[in-house]
Amino acid sequence: MTTPQMSVPGAAALRQTGRLFALAGTVLAMTFRRPFQLRELIQQFWFIASVAILPTMLVSIPFGAVISLQVGSLAKQLGAQSLTGGASVLAVVQQASPLIVALLISGAAGSAICADLGSRTIREEMDAMEVMGVSPIQRLVVPRVLACTAVAVLLNGLVSVVGVAGGYFFNVELQDGTPGAYLASFSALAQLPDLYVSELKALIFGFIAGVVASYRGLNPRPGPKGVGDAVNQSVVVTFLLLFFVNLVMTAIYLEVVPAKGA
Repeated sequence: MTTPQMSVPGAAALRQTGRLFALAGTVLAMTFRRPFQLRELIQQFWFIASVAILPTMLVSIPFGAVISLQVGSLAKQLGAQSLTGGASVLAVVQQASPLIVALLISGAAGSAICADLGSRTIREEMDAMEVMGVSPIQRLVVPRVLACTAVAVLLNGLVSVVGVAGGYFFNVELQDGTPGAYLASFSALAQLPDLYVSELKALIFGFIAGVVASYRGLNPRPGPKGVGDAVNQSVVVTFLLLFFVNLVMTAIYLEVVPAKGA
């Protein structure tokens, strides 16, 4: 006589989390394994950049403006208007820029990656590739994840420049800020590790967006509705992971790297 197995609360979530980490480890291992899918990487890089670059620029301008206006208003109340530029740059470069890039890559490119892999999965193309001795992860997933990572790193620099320029314009034109003081405050508060951690965040965030999208695309429920649900889940899960990882990285950075002048 067999006893029915009791389902442990959260066991399914733990299994999904373990499989996600396993996929991430497999992608890292297969990145340096031949044959390298250079053509697929270039195609995915071009596709992701083409769908993400314009929305990213359009979002970064108002985002930088909002940060600059809010910081400028607060600094004016505290009598520290000369430090508005440095504070705005720190907020845009450290926090806003990598998050904007990763969220838009996840929403625009990650959803397309998930839908593409999900449709291939329900058509049993992945099983057919495994039967022929071709690894779907090495052939399809690795180039997409690397493309998401590379585009995130490159777009992060673009968003930082556009966000800082937008903040400069709105601070000087709308809040009667001084251009010289705005630019001089960069060196007063900002330092090179701020840029380094921003690029590192973009690298990790892009990797997370690509892995989550690929994982949900490889494990959809049967049918077209399952693919649609997988796309929605991939975007939501990516958003949650990005904010959590950003919190952890920011806390570690502030503890490890001392503030300038401290």
